[in-house]
Amino acid sequence: MGYCLGVTVEMFQPETSEALKAYDKYVICIDKTPDEFQSSMMSLLLKAMHAYQNRGPGFRHGIAIDPHLTVILSQSDTARPLCGIYFNLHSPYQKDALPKTVQAMIEPAPDKTPSTKR
Repeated sequence: MGYCLGVTVEMFQPETSEALKAYDKYVICIDKTPDEFQSSMMSLLLKAMHAYQNRGPGFRHGIAIDPHLTVILSQSDTARPLCGIYFNLHSPYQKDALPKTVQAMIEPAPDKTPSTKR
């Protein structure tokens, strides 16, 4: 079921302009030029919009992620969703902390059954 079908990329011009300024001024990225960043950001914004418009009942967000950027659209009290653009901390020089032979330990979630004791 779609929500807010009138959502367009142009609606988020203030957020994308600010992200481009921040990228150009503060972010050092070996993999992307500012033009490549803008293209990537627009692609992620379209993916987040698709996820937002096609989210299920009870869900409030549409999210799109790549190794350098996260775009999230969040339901708000107005017809225009909130838009967040986040730079992911990433270094191509960072090595994995654990060897590939080590597996993450997954703990089961605690039982959330209500107690009947009083």
